[in-house]
Amino acid sequence: MDWYPDPTEDPLLRAPAKLATGVAPAVAGSRWFRDPDRNDIQGELPGWPEGPVYSLRTTGDRAARRTGRAFLVGIPVIANIIANIGGAAGSPFGDVPVRGKPEEPENEVQDFPVMWAAPNTLARTVPWQLDPARRPEGYTTDLVLTSRRLLFLGTRTGTLGKADVLAEFPRDSIATARQMTYSEIEADVRLTFTDQSWIRLFTGNPDSVERLCQLLAGTVRAIPDRELSSGQRDRLTRFLTELPADAQPSLLTRLPSGIVMVEVQVPAKAGTNVHETHSILMGPAGEAAKPQPGDL
Repeated sequence: MDWYPDPTEDPLLRAPAKLATGVAPAVAGSRWFRDPDRNDIQGELPGWPEGPVYSLRTTGDRAARRTGRAFLVGIPVIANIIANIGGAAGSPFGDVPVRGKPEEPENEVQDFPVMWAAPNTLARTVPWQLDPARRPEGYTTDLVLTSRRLLFLGTRTGTLGKADVLAEFPRDSIATARQMTYSEIEADVRLTFTDQSWIRLFTGNPDSVERLCQLLAGTVRAIPDRELSSGQRDRLTRFLTELPADAQPSLLTRLPSGIVMVEVQVPAKAGTNVHETHSILMGPAGEAAKPQPGDL
């Protein structure tokens, strides 16, 4: 592994994470950094390199982008635009699959802040490497939740070196985590700190968002490997050998009935920065199990 927890903590979840990107037509491909008065603050963030300046897309911009993409790719794209013209905002342009409806039009349609932070608040201290427009090419970032803290790690593609610990926050500094469904594959999460500042991240998998929210809210309990029976450990080993080498570390959750759920994120072939979930349910001896009422 490229990162190891302290002996005093248990790792609970690790998932890819980067600042989210707008999907509604006017904010597609954009992200902004705001204070509570909706002023742009990216120039105020200490240590952050200069980044791109975005502006809202006009109707003409969107039409030009749509037409340009159609002529570049060919007639099938034009047919797709026509076929989907009644779909959700963003989807007719062939950009990203979007589900759900805007929950906060002021933050998802007319604007798209990925940081909302008054001066001297915690959101302003997140690492700049979370921004895909600022970090070096081939550099990726992960979110890690342990029993006592939240960390952001950075790694360089193709290297086996130790991950960079970019930032860490005590677990009790996170007030809430909320899945933002109006996003690419419903994989955005908003992390709100106790000082009411927040950031919006894309994780590449809606299951990761759901589990992160549950863990931080205390509605599910993640367990370490040492709590597994010998039969469960054997089953886990067999399960992991069936997965690709680039699979993420497993997440073990004990459900209310006592069944153990194993979830592993694997990079999806369907798209970049998108992950699919592989999972099994185990009984006390590692046997296959079915969820009971109230488990899921």
